[in-house]
Amino acid sequence: MSVADPLGHTPLSAADPIHHAPLGAADPLDHPDVARAGEAAATETLLRAYVRDLAIPVPAAGEELVLDFPAAGVRLRVPVRHRSATGWHRFGEPYLAGGGPAAAAGVALVAAVVVRETAVRAGLPAHRVSDATSRVLDSARRVTAHLAGRRAEGPDTPLDTAAFPATTTPPVADAFLRAEQALLLGHPFHSAPKSREEASAGELAAYSPELRGSFPLHWFAAAPGVVTGESADGRDPAELCRRVAPAGLDLPDGWTPVPAHPWQAREVMRRPAVAALVEAGLLRPLGPAGPAWHPTSSVRTVYRAEAEVMLKLSLGMRITNSRRENLRSELRLGVRAARLLAAGPAAWLRAEHPAFGILRDFAWVAVDGAGSADAAGQGAGGAGAGGAGGGGRAGVGGAETGFETAIRDNPFRSGAGGALCVAGLLAERTGPGDGSPPRHRALLAAAVERAARARAVSVAEASALWLARYLDVLAVPLVRLQARYGVALEPHHQNTLVALDADGLPRAGWYRDSQGYYVAASRAGELERLVPGLADGVDLVFDDAFVDERVAYYLGVGNLLGVVGAFGALGLAAEEDLLRVLRAALERLRAAEPGAEGLLGLLLDAPVLRCKGNHLTCVDGRDELAGDVHAQSVYIDLPNPLSEVQR
Repeated sequence: MSVADPLGHTPLSAADPIHHAPLGAADPLDHPDVARAGEAAATETLLRAYVRDLAIPVPAAGEELVLDFPAAGVRLRVPVRHRSATGWHRFGEPYLAGGGPAAAAGVALVAAVVVRETAVRAGLPAHRVSDATSRVLDSARRVTAHLAGRRAEGPDTPLDTAAFPATTTPPVADAFLRAEQALLLGHPFHSAPKSREEASAGELAAYSPELRGSFPLHWFAAAPGVVTGESADGRDPAELCRRVAPAGLDLPDGWTPVPAHPWQAREVMRRPAVAALVEAGLLRPLGPAGPAWHPTSSVRTVYRAEAEVMLKLSLGMRITNSRRENLRSELRLGVRAARLLAAGPAAWLRAEHPAFGILRDFAWVAVDGAGSADAAGQGAGGAGAGGAGGGGRAGVGGAETGFETAIRDNPFRSGAGGALCVAGLLAERTGPGDGSPPRHRALLAAAVERAARARAVSVAEASALWLARYLDVLAVPLVRLQARYGVALEPHHQNTLVALDADGLPRAGWYRDSQGYYVAASRAGELERLVPGLADGVDLVFDDAFVDERVAYYLGVGNLLGVVGAFGALGLAAEEDLLRVLRAALERLRAAEPGAEGLLGLLLDAPVLRCKGNHLTCVDGRDELAGDVHAQSVYIDLPNPLSEVQR
């Protein structure tokens, strides 16, 4: 069989025969050598992202994908374990053509040739190659460390039991936290999903959710004049900080305890604006204090089961493509979105979709640099000075100093609610280290198996039922919110949560993250009447077509097609069958919600969908949190499997 592609990869000839990969062969993720398992996982993810972004066709399972890299003079053969209609392919370990399967190509070689080929085709400078290759290899090392840590724990953790209500009383684990810690391999379509540069292995042991990390927050005492912040409901951001802060901090009267990630606390002390505040006696480092907080899947957002809020901390470490420092424009957007929801959409959601909720980033706090209006000593009483009449606004503040922290709802105190990060639900697991597979390759597999037993149906039928329930509790509310109010969100897997019932089926859903809000321009006027000044100073209103395009990516491609792809990659159901389930549900929704025609027309009828090219963005070196929203990432046209599936 010849496999041609638009990049001109050379098809196989009769003299270069295909080696068929036995489907019953051991999964490379389960290799007894954890270093080899980690390399296999990193290589597979890199190749999956590469073939999607560069539109390289993948042959059927049991055959081999042949990749030519003219820039490096290398040809690789890659066994195909599973071919996915949605791109979630499973690959075996690649090897150099001509050397036979024994000539394995490690992640260093694959990363070098893939990144170089991508950069040459895109006309990028040489330093992009070294930078992106370094991040791919850093990610591979982190994946290996994650797998080693989990294998050292022994048998599977109790998440499979704790995720389902009424199975244990009390729960044997905090299911919310365990799901946040489940993403050992990272984003399935990113070249460097676990890259975390500039931190040591010892630091990452404490800071990484995959290693069950935890740490006390680092606290600073800030003088009244340098604290700034805002809340959506009139609460004083400084008082919110005092409620979260541990007892016994050495705080002068009227000063505010300001939290920081311990890694960030060290870094900000090197910044001139912060050093000037310390020198002027307006900011005092207090050091680590209080109980341990746990990093969630985003690394910088931290959770404590007993705390009334979560904290989205600034973290200047480069993670995947971006430095994760909060921008004040993003923080203001979160507060503005919380006010908008409170003005009507939240009540509508509760009435129409009581099983769906939105976690608000309802407040923020920061420290202003020396010389700003706030640092000049005005506004005595700290952030509370803005509490009266300003919706909790505490001063506009100046440029970011690195202390910017968003304050988020935490309805999951002590594990309440049973919420599970969808990315954690789908995350693949490694075997125990003896070459055998895990009992369930992902928590999704455990949930579907449970549903099949409870409903006395096949695993494939349970998969279809699971997907239908998922659409009801998560996708339908999101689409209807956009149709009714013009308010759109970015519900990728890490930003969405579901809770499962005792049968393993979705029973509730949530969205989180203040960065992902859009208002359609056609609806901006009526929303401005609900919240005067809604879009002042924030990037919130966009052309309707652009909003539909982005939601089609985040909800359609990233979330819904991603869930279908996970079912297929886990061997639970045929993707084509689930695509028909998805198409039928979206067609019913289109008939019921004329206001969603733009979005659903794209998802159902467009031959291609705009899709973020994570590999191309990585090699291009873009920081996705900086710059204009239209150009933060590289986008590609992805063939739309929903437009091709039989109706």
